[in-house]
Amino acid sequence: MIGDPVLRTRANEVTEVDGALVRLTDDMFTTMYDVAGIGLAAPQVGVRQRFFVYDHGDAAGVILNPRIVESDGEWAFDEGCLSIPDLSFEIVRPKEIHLVGIDLDGNEVSIEADELEARLFQHELDHLDGVLLVDHLDEDQEREAKRVLRERAVAAGMAAPSGGGLRLT
Repeated sequence: MIGDPVLRTRANEVTEVDGALVRLTDDMFTTMYDVAGIGLAAPQVGVRQRFFVYDHGDAAGVILNPRIVESDGEWAFDEGCLSIPDLSFEIVRPKEIHLVGIDLDGNEVSIEADELEARLFQHELDHLDGVLLVDHLDEDQEREAKRVLRERAVAAGMAAPSGGGLRLT
């Protein structure tokens, strides 16, 4: 959830695939499906390692140590995040990307993605780099996000932070 320091830290490279990592990815798929997500990065479940799970309907998988090696174009689309539930904002990202990484079996992965799939991979990579959706917001979007999060904190019985409201950064 937003506010967890793990979400603001660059994740460490995966150096070993073992049974614990495979079980964790299975649990992450379950969590992702439970909240109707299409991607979930390890930092979102408190793990500081560079991998994510995804399932956007046409393909599903786990990618370890992913990198974008090429991108092109621009595409604006309403984007949400499991770390700030029920909020979405129009975000502009590259329309096409070339993603490389490794799968759980140690095989190299190379995916040329566009539109939703490209956005999914870019979003999850942001999490691996300690970047949140709120970092992509313009001033008006950021103001709206702070207002909604402040209202949620008050409704949950939490004291609103002093000194200018809820901090997103």
